[in-house]
Amino acid sequence: MLTQASAGAVSASPAFPFSSFNFRDPKSTLLILLSFSLLSILLIVSLSSSSSTPPHSGPDPSLFPSHQAQRIVFDETSQSDPSPPSIGYLISGSRGDWSRVLRLLFATYHPRNHYLLHLDPFAPYADRERLALAVQSNPIFRAAQNVDVIGKPDFVYSKGSSPVSFTLHGASILLRLSVKWNWFISLSADAYPLVTQPDLLHILSFLPKDVNFVNHSSYIGWKESRKLRPIIVDPGLYLSEGTEMFFATQKRDYPDAFRLFTGSPFFILSRKFIEFCVLGEDNLPRTLLMYFANAPKSLSSYFPTVLCNSRRFSRTIVNQNLLYNTFDKPFMDEPRALNTSDFNDMVSSGAAFARKFLPDDAVLDLIDEKILGRSPESVVPGGWCLGEPGNGTCSVWGDAGILRPGPGSRRLEKAIVDLLSNGTFRSPLCKF
Repeated sequence: MLTQASAGAVSASPAFPFSSFNFRDPKSTLLILLSFSLLSILLIVSLSSSSSTPPHSGPDPSLFPSHQAQRIVFDETSQSDPSPPSIGYLISGSRGDWSRVLRLLFATYHPRNHYLLHLDPFAPYADRERLALAVQSNPIFRAAQNVDVIGKPDFVYSKGSSPVSFTLHGASILLRLSVKWNWFISLSADAYPLVTQPDLLHILSFLPKDVNFVNHSSYIGWKESRKLRPIIVDPGLYLSEGTEMFFATQKRDYPDAFRLFTGSPFFILSRKFIEFCVLGEDNLPRTLLMYFANAPKSLSSYFPTVLCNSRRFSRTIVNQNLLYNTFDKPFMDEPRALNTSDFNDMVSSGAAFARKFLPDDAVLDLIDEKILGRSPESVVPGGWCLGEPGNGTCSVWGDAGILRPGPGSRRLEKAIVDLLSNGTFRSPLCKF
């Protein structure tokens, strides 16, 4: 369905009179721009957490039979398998990406999960309609009622704080759309899975529901300093059209009220942590949101910094985001494009996802064939698919609680066991 967050009326007294500022003074102008930037990002999060969502009529009961216990099928003799979890996916793209977003939806689809699709304002509205129509016309998506398309898009720049604002906005919508998902994953259109959803859900079912997979480090070298000390104003927070970033001449000192951490813009976050950031039960996420509102690379630092400065969540972090990527040079910000020559390394890494991929690259077809077992324009077959083998395997469906993990689960299991084998889980894991 096409989802659009509703905006409520917001009135507030100004914190300071603008008439006292000299608008010809560069410092006054910068202060006003910074203030608008902070107010914009807080307003977006506030509206996200307070807006309502149209109710669903209910998914197909054959996918979620209430009279049967939901279970994982991987050992027919086992009677004590944990119930499978679910994931809230935020999948985003830009101009020309609607078909890539749809392909990524097919590759990551499972009826237990919930999916929120987003095309930013650089994409024409016709692409957004095509994506929504493709979702609405798919019988599996209609039956499960677990795929939504954002109707009013957010600007998302590669720099600035708009990526954090967009991520929190999408996460808050997913919180309202479904009360069942346990982990949150945000994927860009140039990413792709390296395991099936039964593989991933099977492994996650054996982990604590509060674990977070986030790369993090407190080392602030010259590269990290370029991302944290400059002051910028992100127009994606308050303008309806894309414009250039505004860079201030001043640079700020590092804070002493909390410790900064850097990491990666990709992460797997628990629902409990997402609620901690969105619902505002503690002031730490808001404080750090205001600090990073004017940082050049906020997304790679915001969530690691919140996690590691929180007593509640600092013991829930695993310093690995389960993403495979490679860089041509050590200090580049963006990974290089992957191709068929990287296939074996991707598989042996044990990662759950990889990026970045060029549109319709041959390696994606290879992943579909060798790893996912997926036909073009179809979902990955799972234990819930009861049709005849072939393109119609998932045209008939049954209990979505039945998982049949494959070889990918063993690769992922080995990778996670290696991460946790040092015995430091539940100890203070954030490295200072």
